Amino acid sequence: MYRAPQEVRTYFTTFTTAGRRSIFQVEENAELMVNTLGLYRARKEFALHAFVVMPNHIHVLMTPAPQVSLEEAIQFIKGGFSFRMERKFEVWEQGHFDKRVPDRAAYDACVAYIHRNPIAAGLAESEDVYRYSSAVRTGEIDPMPDWLNVGQG
Repeated sequence: MYRAPQEVRTYFTTFTTAGRRSIFQVEENAELMVNTLGLYRARKEFALHAFVVMPNHIHVLMTPAPQVSLEEAIQFIKGGFSFRMERKFEVWEQGHFDKRVPDRAAYDACVAYIHRNPIAAGLAESEDVYRYSSAVRTGEIDPMPDWLNVGQG
C-alpha cells in the first residue's frame, strides 16, 4: 500500500460521538479526552498540532508518525478514550471525516477553524477561554510541520 511521505501527511480530522450524545459536556469526560490525546502524542504515535473537544465531536489537526496510518492514529484516540472511559455503551459513530492538509494556507485555516469552533457553537466568547482546546493548552501541542514552512519568509 502506498503511503505518502511523513512530511506531507498532516490531516484535519473530525469524529463524532454515537448518536451525537454530548458526552464531552461532562468535564471529567472532556479532560479524559484531552489526556488521551496527550498520551498518544507523548508516545509519538502522532504529532498533535491543534485540537478542540466539543460536546459531541472532536476536531484534530495531526501528523501521524511514519509507521502509523491515519486510521491507526484515530483508533488510538477513539479506542484509547473508550477504554479509559470504561462505559458499556457505544461511544463513537463509525468512521470519521478527514482531509489532508496540502499547504500552509490550509494549515492556518484548519487551526483557525478548530480554535473558533467553541465560539461558533456559543460555548465561549473568545478562543482563549475554552478549556478543551489547543488555543488554551498551547504547551500540549506540537509545532507546525517543517515542510509547511518551505517558501515562507
